Amino acid sequence: MKVRYEEIKPDTDSSFRILLTPGLNDFFYWHFHPEYEIVYVEATEGTRHIGDHISRYRESDLVFVGPNIPHLNFDYGVHTDCSQVIVQMKEDFLGREFLDLPELKNIRQLFEKARQGLSFYGETKSKAAEILKRLPGMVHFEQLIALLHVFQLMAISKEVTELDSRPVNERFLGRDQERMNTIHRFIEGNYHRNISVNEMAAMVHLSTAAFCRYFKKTTRMTFTDFLNQYRVNQARKMLLHDKNVTEACFESGFENLSYFSRTFKRFSGENPSQFRKKLATH
Repeated sequence: MKVRYEEIKPDTDSSFRILLTPGLNDFFYWHFHPEYEIVYVEATEGTRHIGDHISRYRESDLVFVGPNIPHLNFDYGVHTDCSQVIVQMKEDFLGREFLDLPELKNIRQLFEKARQGLSFYGETKSKAAEILKRLPGMVHFEQLIALLHVFQLMAISKEVTELDSRPVNERFLGRDQERMNTIHRFIEGNYHRNISVNEMAAMVHLSTAAFCRYFKKTTRMTFTDFLNQYRVNQARKMLLHDKNVTEACFESGFENLSYFSRTFKRFSGENPSQFRKKLATH
């Protein structure tokens, strides 16, 4: 599965596009586009996979992604309530010289930093979220002014993490991306059984040591942590669909209950019994 190119057209009578909760939670949509993109998502938790950065978000996330950075849909694998506001625009959506205005110096710098991918937290995220969630109910002119306000909030914020992502280039579209796609596909189809690092290394034609170095450099996680995180996410889905803890443990690929419980708590902040009990009260 190669990274997909997404063609984006602005909304009618607008210079940018607003997309609400696309509902792709069962679809692994690994894609890129030349437009900048703001994503605000509210969900119990989900995966933030932008370029070569992989991490988890909890409750909500606000990111600003530059052009041609491959990224995964933020609702992938999320089967609890999830809402999103996505704003997509070209760098020159307000005209080629607009960002050269001295009043927009900070925003111009923001756009440059976004080429690596940015994640915002704290008060910045809260204030931007309030504006973004109101966008659909505004007329186009009000949307534009509100969007500039969001840009300014992000531009002057210190509550930001640079994700150090890479834009698409020949190398990313070539062997490295094929390797990660092969790994993703294999895990999706085989997470329920024992998967060894040696097996994965052989599959992508690397020695075990080289594979471990490659995977850690690419994902910032060990392969074991990545696999366990994926299995915990699958176990959560099973618990959401009325599986008991023992069933979720073994069907998601764990071999004993105590290790499953410890790993589940590490990635979820609570053990599987607490998670299931909480579901029963909602």
